[in-house]
Amino acid sequence: MMEANTTLCEHQTVLLQMLHEIDRICTKHRIQYMLFAGTSLGAVRHGGFIPWDDDLDIIMLRPEYERFLALAPEELDSDTYYLQREFSDHWPMFFTKLRKNHTACIERYYPRDPLTHQGIYVDIFPCDNLSNSPLRRRAQFLASKVVIARALDSRGYVTDSLAKKLLMCVSKVMPVQALRRLVEAQDASDSDMVHSFFGASSCYEKGIYPRRWFTETERLPFEDGSFPVSAHYDRLLTTLYGDYMRIPTEEERRCKVHAILVDTEKSYECYRHYLDGMKFDVLTRSIR
Repeated sequence: MMEANTTLCEHQTVLLQMLHEIDRICTKHRIQYMLFAGTSLGAVRHGGFIPWDDDLDIIMLRPEYERFLALAPEELDSDTYYLQREFSDHWPMFFTKLRKNHTACIERYYPRDPLTHQGIYVDIFPCDNLSNSPLRRRAQFLASKVVIARALDSRGYVTDSLAKKLLMCVSKVMPVQALRRLVEAQDASDSDMVHSFFGASSCYEKGIYPRRWFTETERLPFEDGSFPVSAHYDRLLTTLYGDYMRIPTEEERRCKVHAILVDTEKSYECYRHYLDGMKFDVLTRSIR
């Protein structure tokens, strides 16, 4: 394991600063977003970060997400932050990260592309319309799996699963841009249901939500501020986690750690010579 002096508390402090910046931009431009997944769980159960959590997740309905991607570059200090947009150069993934420059957050799945920004990050997920047609809903979900497989293959993901290997291979010859349009289902904006195809759940049923869970929000205390969560957070968190007030065991907590190294003072580029000697598949094989 590489050495860095950053503590989890220091890491969370930087994440909180980044969240305040996102909240400033969204408030100024009336962009609706909310804390999601483990971050919303932390707000409800702990009044802040889950004590052992090393990431921060927010989510937006697709139109709000697109507005944020369009407006954020004008608002962000480019010396401090880097908006790592979905499907962009050096980032083939299906969601966006806000990165902090001059920091390091080296994850277990080290990217194949050496130019990938690896600063401390906040995950920003889109949430898409779910078609009114049951058949098309399934098609959306299957299409999302192909898009995800293509992105993971481009990033250099390694797996022991024969099914996943086959899907990644098939994804190389599939029309990914057309499949992305199918997933986003922009013509289904009248649907009462949405799905986090590229969000927290890989399960079809767990990713289905009433739209109002994302349009009706309330602000809850989170560390030194208050931030929006779903007004229906009890039902949302129950859908995602079941008995979400149960405190996980020590072993379950270890499984949730994302990073193998975090440094709030040094750039990820300072650690590149350590990573060059590592076998990529050793870091990636256990993911997903």
